[in-house]
Order: sequence, then C-alpha cells, then structure tokens
Amino acid sequence: MDRALSIGALARHSGATPPTIRYYEQIGLLRRPDRRDGGHRVYGEADLKRLTFIRRCRDFGFPIEQVRDLVSVIEDADRSCTEVRDLARDQLASVRARMTELRELEASLGLLVADCEARCAGGPGPDCVILEDLAAPGRCCAG
Repeated sequence: MDRALSIGALARHSGATPPTIRYYEQIGLLRRPDRRDGGHRVYGEADLKRLTFIRRCRDFGFPIEQVRDLVSVIEDADRSCTEVRDLARDQLASVRARMTELRELEASLGLLVADCEARCAGGPGPDCVILEDLAAPGRCCAG
C-alpha cells in the first residue's frame, strides 16, 4: 500500500525543500497532492519517485523544460528512448561548453593572481592590479 507522506517527509526523503516541492506542483512537474481534512498535503510513493527523478535531472543540470520533456517520455509508452538519449547528448554538449568556459576563466583568474603577486601584493588595497583590471572598460577577462 502507498504510504502517506507529509510535505516535510517528502522533502526529507527526496532532498528537496518544501518550497521547491510546491514550485514543482505549481509548474505541473508534480501532481497536485490530495489533502487531508486539515488541508495538509498528502503524498505517496509515486510522488517520491517522481520528485527523486526531477531532483536527479536537476542535479545533472537539465533545465526545467528538458525535465518536462523527460517526464513526458515517462508518461508516453509510444515515445522512444532515443529522445531521452538526444536530450542527454544535448545536455552533455552544454556541460562541455561550460567546462571550456570555466577553464578559460580559471586561466584568466590565474593571470590576475600572478600579476598581483608580482606587482602589488602587500601594497594598499585600492592600488591592487586586480581591482584595476576588473574596473577597466571593455575588458571581459584578464590578460
């Protein structure tokens, strides 16, 4: 039998917060729960499974719309696994692009720190070359 979970219990079991759970209900990723006489939400195992799925998708960085697409595949037996693979492939490409950007950011920050260590470390804060670089118009990164 499906056990009854309060929103707090659902949050504890899934790792989501109650406001996040209510948000997912509001946008239709989670069904609106049944309510007890006092108006308290009551969730079941299926809700926990769905919320866990959504949280895992979000952990992998899938945007809400892609999570919605993945949920729709779960609900439609006529849909193909290749749709899921394609969404995952797109997300992988997005993650790889962000990783490239982060490596570039890391290199730029490394240059800023090295420049500071060579030119002004220990001097007056307002004269720091890092602050000068960050305030320079038209600069998007150090170097």
